[in-house]
Amino acid sequence: MFHGKVIDASKGTISLDKAQKFIESQQCGASLFFIGTVRNHNNNKQVTGITYDTHDSIVEKSFKEISDEAISTITAEHPIIFIEHAKGYLPLGGISIVIAVAAKHRVQVYDLSRFIIEEIKKRTPVWKKEHYDNEETTWLEGTPVLDK
Repeated sequence: MFHGKVIDASKGTISLDKAQKFIESQQCGASLFFIGTVRNHNNNKQVTGITYDTHDSIVEKSFKEISDEAISTITAEHPIIFIEHAKGYLPLGGISIVIAVAAKHRVQVYDLSRFIIEEIKKRTPVWKKEHYDNEETTWLEGTPVLDK
């Protein structure tokens, strides 16, 4: 099972309860959550928040492709994958991404989660604009989108 979605921060928040309910299964003996949050510093600057921008359908397609690759690369029984990424402005501590995975064994969920977050960081087009305590903002350089 798979769920992948972009959540507009002006309309709602990423729900850990929703993620937990989605991955619950009596076939799975292990589950794991990766939660990315907005931190208060980057590159020696005091960060007050981040604005994320996405082209939702491309990002959601990327989530599905990465999840399919994770499942085909990592032998996992009954894998369940939930991914949500925020779009819009998030203050300090705001949840930017949740990856929740469940599978039969613990090593499988660790491997799936690590694979998914690393590939999202490399391949998924999500742009970040940092807001600083001096009211400046900067769009951060990202990793170029790879051609397939």
